Amino acid sequence: MALPISASTALVGVLGDPVRHSLSPAMHNAALAALGLDWIYLALPTPAGELAAVVHALEALDCRGLNVTLPHKEAVAACCAELSPLAARVGAVNTLVRRQAGGWLGTNTDVEGFLAPLRREGHAWQGSRAVVLGCGGSARAVVAGLVELGCGAIAVAGRQAANLERFAAGCRAWAPQLSLHAWHRLGELLPGCQLLVNTTPVGMASPTDPAAARACPLDEAGLAALTPQAWVYDLIYTPRPSQLLRRAAGRGCRTLDGLEMLVQQGAASLRLWSGTAAVPVEAMREAAERHLAAA
Repeated sequence: MALPISASTALVGVLGDPVRHSLSPAMHNAALAALGLDWIYLALPTPAGELAAVVHALEALDCRGLNVTLPHKEAVAACCAELSPLAARVGAVNTLVRRQAGGWLGTNTDVEGFLAPLRREGHAWQGSRAVVLGCGGSARAVVAGLVELGCGAIAVAGRQAANLERFAAGCRAWAPQLSLHAWHRLGELLPGCQLLVNTTPVGMASPTDPAAARACPLDEAGLAALTPQAWVYDLIYTPRPSQLLRRAAGRGCRTLDGLEMLVQQGAASLRLWSGTAAVPVEAMREAAERHLAAA
């Protein structure tokens, strides 16, 4: 049972724009109740132009920790007093941790979250070919995870040449197996692909756009290029399944959605904020699933 909010209740939360749809409050507050921590986790809508002001104000208010989601994962690094080696390498931050010396440590738990369901499947990814759709902050974490898995070739496809070049500049030093491609070249990349990861928001349910959940990042030709041996991992978790996963499963592909990544990255963040290793991951997962079922 959650503790009653009092004058001593501490704040943790997630910054994003939009962020009202986030499952993070449901799963984190379930974990805080299980741990008996007198904290509350809130979704904190933060427009891009106000990001720095919000981050510094929350430090002054003794906020205990923050998650960061779209569109701030790259820009928030400039608000940090220090970056973890992983966040500095990836160039994306999804977790802010209070420093004893003051200011925020920016780190990245998305990599750990992304890898968790892949490792649970027990598949051998060494030397495999992966294709990543999108080139934003989440894609940086995905590429870092794919490097850790030992993928032999990682192709990233994006729609904007300038964004691809910026992505390449941030990743090539530590991902020599990386190649960047215009979106129209997907037809050349997908045959023989063993793992496809969608990091774009295409297909995500939207309360203001009912048609959004019916979208798919791959057209019919792209879907037809996937072999039944391919794994398809969509970071989207609403709807479940996304159109991409529904249609990939129809071709016999094995599929994963982003809910477990969300749960695992959140659990990793909570460990950093609380100093508690025994985070109740199952309570977080159950709360997220209940929230989705009720939506």
